Amino acid sequence: MTSISPGVYLSPMTAPRSWMSLTATLFLRGLVNPRLALDLSKAAWAFRRRSWWARAPFLPLPDTEYLRWRMYTAYADEAAVPPVEDVIRFARWRRETMGL
Repeated sequence: MTSISPGVYLSPMTAPRSWMSLTATLFLRGLVNPRLALDLSKAAWAFRRRSWWARAPFLPLPDTEYLRWRMYTAYADEAAVPPVEDVIRFARWRRETMGL
């Protein structure tokens, strides 16, 4: 467990409370580990919405409905935010099994 202040501990498997906190945590982990940054970048690119350049906000973000379906099938909750370690394991698994 990691202490952030006296008496307050975070479990490494604690799910982030928002997609922004998940993104920020993964970004920081990627800064420390370049191989992980590459794995995460490739996984994020694979999840991008089709024809993302044709619709606002013109960013390669995942389709909301697809992401909700993925969270429902993985966590039985459409609004779930996956734990950081799950995302990291998925990105590494993707590289190892798909040879990416």
